[in-house]
Amino acid sequence: MLNRKIIDTIIETTIFICGILSIVFVILIFTFLLKEGLSFFKSFGITKFLSGNLWLPESDPAQFGILPLILGSILVTLGACVIAVPLSIMSALYISEIAPKTLRDILKSFVELMAAVPSVVLGFVGMVTLVPAIKNLLNIPTGLTAFSGSLILALMAMPTIVTISEDAIHSVPCQYKEGALAIGATKWQTIRRIVLKAARPGIIAAIMLGIGRVIGETMAVMMITGNAAQIPSSIFEPVRTMTATIAAEMGETVKGGIHYKSLFAIGLVLFAITFIVNFIADLFSGKSKK
Repeated sequence: MLNRKIIDTIIETTIFICGILSIVFVILIFTFLLKEGLSFFKSFGITKFLSGNLWLPESDPAQFGILPLILGSILVTLGACVIAVPLSIMSALYISEIAPKTLRDILKSFVELMAAVPSVVLGFVGMVTLVPAIKNLLNIPTGLTAFSGSLILALMAMPTIVTISEDAIHSVPCQYKEGALAIGATKWQTIRRIVLKAARPGIIAAIMLGIGRVIGETMAVMMITGNAAQIPSSIFEPVRTMTATIAAEMGETVKGGIHYKSLFAIGLVLFAITFIVNFIADLFSGKSKK
């Protein structure tokens, strides 16, 4: 009995320390970004940085406007959401409410395996197969476009959205469904009017977490979106995202220089956006649990 208490105490202490360390690491990352980012804002200006439409760090004078990068990130993210969200919710509904139990287990395992595929592998596959196909199919100058990035990012976001949405749908009490069926509702009416409404907070949380995954993705978008720091007029043009800019240029900068600090400023903006998205997801997740 004494040994069991000691083991329980050790496990609880370890979990507590891990939880505290995760918070400390996030605070340290934010502090590091804030230190370099604020130094850049003092010398360049935050308004000019956010609203400038030219990203030319090597020109004279250097231009550090991230509006094209923000718009590129938003365009790719919105495109991925338009593709991934309906497919993911329909897949979650099928797995949870319609598929036979044997097929349900196979599909859930397959979806979870999709989440384990490295982003660089998906980016390489997209660059070799998807990019040429889009170029030929749409008859456009290049397949390295925001649309290509949206398709790959949608594929990457779907496992997260499907898994969490399926859990939310599966957790809807059976009494809700049985009551609806007892008063004459069809299976589809029960799913549409009862199950989806009851699981809505969890589904929204899944969508927000999927968006957070898309916003923070680097390698795949850097490989297949064209990396053109320009304000796009359509989704079928090359774009550059904030994450791709950091990954592509960090190795070329002089440590402590203004270009170096500007990349940390981009990281600070990206950190703030991701934090807001995850915070909203946590709010809806809390409502789902209630």
